Formats: sequence, C-alpha cells, structure tokens
Amino acid sequence: MSIPEPFRELPDGLEVYLRVSPRASANRIVGVQYMGDSGCRLKVMVTAVPEDGKANKAVIKVLAKAWKLAKSMIEVTSGATDRNKTVFITGDATELAHLITRTTTDIHRRD
Repeated sequence: MSIPEPFRELPDGLEVYLRVSPRASANRIVGVQYMGDSGCRLKVMVTAVPEDGKANKAVIKVLAKAWKLAKSMIEVTSGATDRNKTVFITGDATELAHLITRTTTDIHRRD
C-alpha cells in the first residue's frame, strides 16, 4: 500500500489539497494531516481571519513563500469558504510534486 500524498499531478500543474486553520498564532505549513479513508491534506496555519478572502490570500502567500513561487502561480480552486481547500499551482507537475514532497519531509525532520 502506498502512502497518500496531499496533491494530484495534472497536465498543466499540480492540485494540492489543504486543511487550513485561520486565526492561528503564526503563518506556517504544519505538515500532512491524514483524513482516514479520504486521503490526506497539507495542514496550513494562517493568522488571518476567514473574512472577505483574507485567509485565502494569506494561504497563497504562505505557500508561495515556502515554495519560492510567484503568488500568481497559485489559485484557490475550491473551498473558498471552507477549511478544506484545493489550490492549483501552474507549472511542471513533476517538479512541483518533488518540491512539495521535500518541503513536507523537511517539516517532519524538524518536529
């Protein structure tokens, strides 16, 4: 059995599944949260409140900074008003998948 990943490769980019905690004490990627039979999501904490898209903008900023990507490459495609979100990152899916995998591996090493 393979370990699930919080993303799916598409022809023109990567779809990343998130679990967002707004009103957190810090902006950061926490790691991978396993959701039972429904797979897993990348856990992201933001200090912004979930009003008027502020938390969504903060999520994009956190991801762009962590992965050294332009914010314009990242778009919330579903879950705009939900804690469970899907973002789409435009680019080479294989390279992006390796980048995210390295990032989550580094998070687990720090803990």
